[in-house]
Amino acid sequence: VQLQASGGGLVQAGQSLRLSCASSAGGLHMGWYRQAPGKEREMLAKITSGMSTIYADSVKGRFTISRDNAKNTIYLQLNNLKPEDTALYICWTITPKDFTYWGQGTLVTVSS
Repeated sequence: VQLQASGGGLVQAGQSLRLSCASSAGGLHMGWYRQAPGKEREMLAKITSGMSTIYADSVKGRFTISRDNAKNTIYLQLNNLKPEDTALYICWTITPKDFTYWGQGTLVTVSS
């Protein structure tokens, strides 16, 4: 499975971004993680093939995950961005046989 993430960039605090991740395979559970310099990778949000979602408490209410099954693509809407949201945002998926795949990531930089 190949994952292609896009949509990152440099924004000011309080602004929004929408990230996209296109998968080469459909019907899989997918999600977003992020990794800031010097920090561990952090799970942000996941969405199942049936559209159920879960969020990390740290982003609940500010970030929204969604998917378009026709395009095998998930999205992450990032609102009210803060400097501490600066990180590499990485797309994730898992197959029914529990093989996990990671995208290359898209960099989000939030200036104060």
